[in-house]
Amino acid sequence: MMQISDGYFVGVDVGGTKVAAGLVNSAGEITHRTQVPMVVADAAAGLASVTSAIDSVREATNSNPDLRGLVSGIGICAPGPLDPRTGVVINPPNLPGWRNFPLGDLISKAYGLPVRVDNDGNAAALAEALWGSGRGYRNVFCATIGTGIGTGIVFDGCIYHGRTGAAAEGGHTTIDYRGPRCGCGKLGCIEALASGPAIARRAAEKIAAGHLSSILEHAGGHLDRITSEMVGRAYVAGDLLAKEVLQETAMYLTVWLGNIVDLLEPDVMIVGGGVASMLQPFFGEIHDRLPCWCVNLHCQEIPLVTAHYGADAGIAGGAALCRETSPHLESKVGVPSPSASNSFDCRRP
Repeated sequence: MMQISDGYFVGVDVGGTKVAAGLVNSAGEITHRTQVPMVVADAAAGLASVTSAIDSVREATNSNPDLRGLVSGIGICAPGPLDPRTGVVINPPNLPGWRNFPLGDLISKAYGLPVRVDNDGNAAALAEALWGSGRGYRNVFCATIGTGIGTGIVFDGCIYHGRTGAAAEGGHTTIDYRGPRCGCGKLGCIEALASGPAIARRAAEKIAAGHLSSILEHAGGHLDRITSEMVGRAYVAGDLLAKEVLQETAMYLTVWLGNIVDLLEPDVMIVGGGVASMLQPFFGEIHDRLPCWCVNLHCQEIPLVTAHYGADAGIAGGAALCRETSPHLESKVGVPSPSASNSFDCRRP
């Protein structure tokens, strides 16, 4: 179950190029945002980037007498694979220095506060369930579609992690075993068919095959510079090829979400991310076609909605982790030493 205590949390979103952080209250409202470059040269440099972002939020809160000492936890969205029970980042491809890196323990010891660490898909789903478009629903499925496709599952207010913490990799479920190879190595994953790069690739392939489109003008005449954003702009301007590409993407997502419904039957399906914004005009079409791709006769009773949080999903998600209590996550991670202060204005070593 989710805790209902009031207070403030620091949400941290660790990416391959930047670290974003912000102060989040018990209603999911974000203030004191900050962003610093992520340095991936080695483990220590990466950790310094994270603490720099947290310190920036700390300074802002300590300067406000009404906020000083009210922060009760730090939640971090970190690149996986990771172990949410221990807060250890195992071996992230974009952060080679963080192999078996005890991020949770190091941040907890530095600030004397409980710390939760999880991947961005899980954290975003929890934020949506607690404060966003999934509020009031018992079982939530959330997908974030952008450069990749991240997903999260929340049952009764708790993230479903699976046996080892590796569950809910919905972006890497195959819907076409003859499809393009995904970055994960599998064939025909939904990420390889409906993510931003996949949309750009299909548009470029169609143009290379001789189809005319204004998309190429947006790319300055270079096929290799086509992006999904260019496809979206061309669609808004009435480009027929762009419409075809996005309709194909909507079809892929319909097949995929039909499988999600038959497997999980969630109370709501939430879709966010940059590509989701582009595909919002097709949500009605996706919902209408679900019966063709589901055995579940009640599939159209499940709302398909856009996510509440946009670019701040990682910050909100990190903070939401601090509001979750789950027996699966009870472990040594994030437990301050008896001598550590439990307020946010403590001094770091």
